[in-house]
Amino acid sequence: MSQKPLVLSDIRSRAGAFVAQWRDAEGYERGEAQSFVRDLLQVFGITRSTAAVYEKRAQRASTGHRGYIDALISGTALIEMKSAGEDLAKAESQALDYIESLTVHERPDYVITSDFRAFRLLDLTAEGGDGVIEFGLEDLPAHVEDLMFLAGYRRAKFGSADQEAASIKAAQLMAKLYEHLEATGYDDHQASIFLIRTLFCLYADDAGLWERDLFSRYIEERTSEDGSDLGSQLATLYQALNKPEDKRYGRDDDLIQAFPYVNGSVFGEAVEIPYFDRAARDLLLQAAYFNWSSISPAIFGSLFQAVKDKKARRALGEHYTTETNILKLIRPLFLDELEEQFTKAYAKKRELEKLLEHLGSLTFLDPACGCGNFLIIAYRELRALELRIHERLQQLDPSRAQLSLDAGDRVHVKLSQFYGIELEEWPATIARTAMFLVEHQANQAVNLTLGYAVPMLPLQDSARITVGNALRTNWTDVLTPGRDVTVMGNPPFLGHATRTPEQAQELRDVWQRQDIGRLDYVTGWYKKAIDFFGPEAGRFAFVSTNSIAQGEPVPALFGPIFDAGWRIRFAHRTFAWSSEAPGAAAVHCTIVGFDREKKPTPRLFSYETVKGEPVEVSARAVNGYLVDGPNVLVEQVRAPLSSQLPPASMGSMPRDGGHLIIGPDDYHVVMADPVAAKYVRRFVMGKELIHDLPRWCLWMEDLDPADVKRSQVLRERLADVKTFREASSAASTRAMAATAHLFGQRSQPADEYLGIPKIFSESRFWVTAARLPPEVIAGDKVYKCEDPDGLAFAAISSSMFITWQKTVGGRIKSDPAFSNTLTWNSFPLPTLSEKQKEKVIGGGQAVLEARALHPERSLAQHYTPLAMDPALLKAHRVLDTAVDRAFGAQRLCSSIQERQQILFQRYADLAGNKQS
Repeated sequence: MSQKPLVLSDIRSRAGAFVAQWRDAEGYERGEAQSFVRDLLQVFGITRSTAAVYEKRAQRASTGHRGYIDALISGTALIEMKSAGEDLAKAESQALDYIESLTVHERPDYVITSDFRAFRLLDLTAEGGDGVIEFGLEDLPAHVEDLMFLAGYRRAKFGSADQEAASIKAAQLMAKLYEHLEATGYDDHQASIFLIRTLFCLYADDAGLWERDLFSRYIEERTSEDGSDLGSQLATLYQALNKPEDKRYGRDDDLIQAFPYVNGSVFGEAVEIPYFDRAARDLLLQAAYFNWSSISPAIFGSLFQAVKDKKARRALGEHYTTETNILKLIRPLFLDELEEQFTKAYAKKRELEKLLEHLGSLTFLDPACGCGNFLIIAYRELRALELRIHERLQQLDPSRAQLSLDAGDRVHVKLSQFYGIELEEWPATIARTAMFLVEHQANQAVNLTLGYAVPMLPLQDSARITVGNALRTNWTDVLTPGRDVTVMGNPPFLGHATRTPEQAQELRDVWQRQDIGRLDYVTGWYKKAIDFFGPEAGRFAFVSTNSIAQGEPVPALFGPIFDAGWRIRFAHRTFAWSSEAPGAAAVHCTIVGFDREKKPTPRLFSYETVKGEPVEVSARAVNGYLVDGPNVLVEQVRAPLSSQLPPASMGSMPRDGGHLIIGPDDYHVVMADPVAAKYVRRFVMGKELIHDLPRWCLWMEDLDPADVKRSQVLRERLADVKTFREASSAASTRAMAATAHLFGQRSQPADEYLGIPKIFSESRFWVTAARLPPEVIAGDKVYKCEDPDGLAFAAISSSMFITWQKTVGGRIKSDPAFSNTLTWNSFPLPTLSEKQKEKVIGGGQAVLEARALHPERSLAQHYTPLAMDPALLKAHRVLDTAVDRAFGAQRLCSSIQERQQILFQRYADLAGNKQS
């Protein structure tokens, strides 16, 4: 028969019997200590000698002398007994002295000392050093909750450093087991099944799913020390766990029969027997001595997923998705709202019961579920909320605790409400198993809090994880859409430049168009989500690279979403997200959640730094750029929307193989040729413009053909240009071979002009643009425009423009990428009065004058974020004040958000493109 989990009331009753048995004992350490400890552990369901090691030899760190630990439960507790009346604090110090000699897997989280009359409990995992409790023998029944870790219960502090460390250790143990199986040539699929089954048994051994240390006892008693029969014995056990006790072979085997029936969801598939040796058996025993009840299924799942990759195994524990990041999505998507409903219904029994029913009606789909992190955390948080509701209902109606209703029927949040789609079988299997583990932890919390046990075995329920390509799978085959369905997850981080041809085709098929432009791979999940819901209400949210809210892709992605009637419910603006893949760099991400509701008002989270904490700001509406402002989508336009701004165009492109360009090493050679020297001009790309780097070119629009004959430098270089162009695969470039002396594409102004680098640093507060004389040749990494009065320089040097650029423009890595059609032509500069124009131009001139105070400095040096000259900062404030007021602000704007709101309103007005 399956072992019924011990409930709090049972343990309290046993504790009372223990007190009655021992209250009159003499309390003699040597004569009675072991019996006292055995009886104490039996209160918490530990009945076998294998669960605790008695009189374990150990070395004292302070003296080096050897002694004995009265009792040790590996990875859980060390118990030290003293005779009645002795100092327990001193006994505790002695116990701590022994710990250093224990292996890392034997080291306990708790130290219990007793003199038969009182107990002292030290929690070694407690933060701040405040982990000591003392109580008398008579008070044991009132303190059993403090000792419930002996029964495999843990009041886990989710996301704590201790839980993370335990999960990392656990994954490292499993990685060693996998390395052994891999080395023996064991089939990878079967190795996956074997590891999952072993994980389940290791966890069950410590977490109260069956009698404590039953699995480790089985290994120790039923397998030879050389490991030769370990594989066959485990196969026998795993076969038995798939059958009810009364249908097993060898029903007279008491040890096999002590294991409860689990069922086929974990132990059903037949696999071959793996090969083991002595070292592998020792590895498994090491794992058995570790306390598996202390792991986080979410963290461990991420790490467990990595054990099959050699590089990942070396970095195990360095990278996994933190629970904090997952909560950034699920809280504003649904959890905060449910907790608010609980608060409102706190004193209303009927409303609380309705909320329980509502929790049971919700379903969740993660269509990129990996090892199930989002599903695990969502399930855990919903079970925790459900428990709080039950606890409150018992407070309102104490008779509720006496209901004869089966404990399992009281649970409304079921594993069957959680669905996933995962490309690979291994993480999908981990996800299903991790959901079992988190369900057990939730059931234990019910036991501790409400005093009734939810049966765990045999497994009745499981999360529905489908193995398949989410972009090729019809989601409605997995789950029926509806108002109570929530879709969420963290699809692959792949930019448009890194997707494979197959992934590009998947995007074309999902979006049903051939031109997918710069759409990231993750956008396929957004399109699948709106197709999945169709006309139905619901909610969905994804973690995405922040490029989805920048530049060209914004209209392509958000246009169809908004057209389908969805609005942004919440958004986290750019922050750093560490992916689950070991070795992966932190990615700059956003989280965007959608619904079709009118309330509540949208929530917007911003970050001062990408690794900082989110700060929630109020928002009336959030648009596709994740800004509180009109729901407009900025499209590329051919000419400036503002009639007062001149058009900008790209500089000249050499297409010369480098032969018309002169670097510092070649400069003196070229200048030594007086004929060639006539045609040398300063040449700037973006880097040269910003850093004032030396570079030149041969600019020969007015070339005298006779000069080619007179100059060896010109002859050689033009011949090389001709050869380069003739070898090109592009017909247009081959045609240019006839004019080898000219840049391939030319657009050099005849007068002074404004030079704008195509790329500039994300860290700078203003655009690093400059006015250039016509003899300086602008290359194709520089945009240029005519600027006779200085208005264009003033506009692009303002905080309004850099805000617009960083909000709607594209990026190269994290650096803003200037675009004439997207950011300059769309810049919504209002029509300026003569007075406004005069002030704006004057502000720009003040900036130039402040720069001129230090002519030796490059633009990069002028605009070093933490070292700008006070005069230049003051000049920019003057300019910003003039521009901000021209845009309609009453004063100098105080924040990026304020400028963004103004900019989008001006854009809506100017473009006639209000969509809200």
